[in-house]
Amino acid sequence: MSGPDAQRGWLFKWTNYLKGYQRRWCVLSHGLLSYYRTQAEMAHTCRGTINLSTAHIHTEDSCNIVLSSGDRTYHLKAGSEVERQRWVTALELAKANAIRMRHNQSDDSGDEEPASQADRSEPHGALKGLASKLEDLSTCSDLLAKHGAALQRSLSELESLKLPAESGEKLKAVTERATLFRITSNAVLNACRDFLELAESHSRKWQRALQHEREQRLRLEETIEQLAKQHNSLERACRGAPGLASSATAVAGAAKGSAPPAQGEASDEDEDTEYFDAMEDTPAFITVTADPRQHRRSGSSLSGASEGHPEDWTLEDNVFESPPQPGQESAGSDVLPRRRRRRTRIPDKPNYSLNLWSIMKNCIGKELSKIPMPRLTEDLEYHELLDRAVKCESATEQMCFVAAFSVSSYSTTVHRTAKPFNPLLGETYELDRLEELGFRSLCEQVSHHPPAAAHHVYSKRGWTLWQEITIASKFRGKYLSIMPLGAIHLEFHASGNHYVWRKVTSTVHNIIVGKLWIDQSGDIEIINHTSKDKCQLKFTPYSYFSRDVPRKVTGVVTDAEGKAHYVMSGTWDEAMECSKIMHSSHGGTSSEGKQKTVYQTLAPRVLWKKYPLPENAENMYFFSDLALTLNEPEERVAPTDSRLRPDQRLMENGRWDEANVEKQRLEEKQRAVRRQREAEAVEALEEGKDYEGYIPLWFERKVDAMTGELICVYKGGYWEAKEKQDWHLCPSIF
Repeated sequence: MSGPDAQRGWLFKWTNYLKGYQRRWCVLSHGLLSYYRTQAEMAHTCRGTINLSTAHIHTEDSCNIVLSSGDRTYHLKAGSEVERQRWVTALELAKANAIRMRHNQSDDSGDEEPASQADRSEPHGALKGLASKLEDLSTCSDLLAKHGAALQRSLSELESLKLPAESGEKLKAVTERATLFRITSNAVLNACRDFLELAESHSRKWQRALQHEREQRLRLEETIEQLAKQHNSLERACRGAPGLASSATAVAGAAKGSAPPAQGEASDEDEDTEYFDAMEDTPAFITVTADPRQHRRSGSSLSGASEGHPEDWTLEDNVFESPPQPGQESAGSDVLPRRRRRRTRIPDKPNYSLNLWSIMKNCIGKELSKIPMPRLTEDLEYHELLDRAVKCESATEQMCFVAAFSVSSYSTTVHRTAKPFNPLLGETYELDRLEELGFRSLCEQVSHHPPAAAHHVYSKRGWTLWQEITIASKFRGKYLSIMPLGAIHLEFHASGNHYVWRKVTSTVHNIIVGKLWIDQSGDIEIINHTSKDKCQLKFTPYSYFSRDVPRKVTGVVTDAEGKAHYVMSGTWDEAMECSKIMHSSHGGTSSEGKQKTVYQTLAPRVLWKKYPLPENAENMYFFSDLALTLNEPEERVAPTDSRLRPDQRLMENGRWDEANVEKQRLEEKQRAVRRQREAEAVEALEEGKDYEGYIPLWFERKVDAMTGELICVYKGGYWEAKEKQDWHLCPSIF
């Protein structure tokens, strides 16, 4: 262990509610904090490690430290306040060094500083400095030899003089020491010369190896670029060939735009198709439609899975009704008429093929966590599902609508394959539709490394939603996997029901060659922390060999005792249905060796159905009616609002070159602020002072009582500032 940020010692770590805080040996080195049960375990067993370059450091009281990175959180406690301060100082310094090291090693395109001429010539500068030092050493060698010879001559002259016997003995000893010094100096000089010759020899080898790697990279880039150009040419030729255009249109229509290839088509994903195993807790089940009249005649045939009366399903028609279309209002609805006419179209996108090569050639060999997700505000496209959930008297019924809402947020991503603008630190976005739609929403970019956005929504219809989302991603050649990190919270005001869930993995296929398409896969577990009801949703990944409907989603709603009440089914891009369970029994064994459950249900009811896209949507980035209005200029918003970004305004008006110049200016301004903040952090740490780093303006970081993670929650003040038009707290980021 070495370096200024290295430290080790005993800390107390929270383990669980039974054992509480336990003593652990903690080691901080090279930007990583690891812990062990004993010091002896350092040789063979590490109990856990957290990377400080992506971690948030939070101090709760005089002795506690909370570290959070993605879905991993450590609760630590020091023995004293002085000890805690010593650890916090070391952790902050290690985090600053780790972030600086990561910036030096990897730069995302358009987000970090481009490599300067000085950076590219750094090896040449090092060699030049080494050669200069070699010349200095040679000069010193010559001077040492010259002065050594003069010293030997002076000593010889002294020996020839007639001196007392005692002086002669001392002179002889001095002469011997001078001779030994000369021999040692010559040996040191020879060793230095040998070392420099060896360093020069290896330097030439390293230069040749580096040059070879550069040439290989250039050849790889040229090959992939040529492949992408050939693919674009083939696409244009295919579209322009007579007799093929109509069939291509038919295939595209059958495939729903960007759907994966049908079973009869060739797919370059065959050999690398990724298969996901279902969660062990996710039951395999079969649903059979029951006859309601049969259950009305005999209530004794009901299974323990659902002990309610079958007539309940009929009584719920006022809640389980078909969702209204956008712009329409159902009878008795308390939705107020729209007070403002919103825009229904935006300028058409440029008529040229998307050149992904300009993006991907800068991503080879680098982590892609800075590729952002679509705006969190678009998750509210189907907010009326939550308005209807408020009216549910049963917690399990309400869970059905919450599950449908969690699925509906993915319907806006089916055509979203482009890379949007990277949000700036401190950038905000408000959507004040309190009078029109009953809710208002606020987003703020609360962290840049790792990138994280906090979101808070209040609805006067009786619910509040909040989340902080960051992402991790992996580039695997043919596809890019994007894993959102962070929990989504939803609370209903009247009942107090508090729901928590997380997003699934999004995968962008055909990154290099082929038509881009997006798939969602994984499992969502929605938990009502008030009633302990659960809903397990499974997003089935696309497989070339599967006979399932593409984008399939299935799930079961269970109560606190594990009894199943409803079956959820549908697709994440079209619709979700809910079926009330009347009887359940055990069936055969699935191909995975799991016991199947047969659910006998009443006829399904549609909870959510995707709105049709507006006319000419294919030329407007496939935006929905809500998405078309999100970047519409708005008055009285904060000066940090996304709609005021000059690069986005220029881009929307089709002035691409000017937009790119403005984007680079904004990012350079943000980099300058980041460098200043890092310098202040280092200065504060050297002086032994606390440095809190960037503090969000409208959100504050707290430990989530439900998940134990650090999360940014809305602390208030934004809407009051908007009412007064008092924005003096807002930083100048544009």
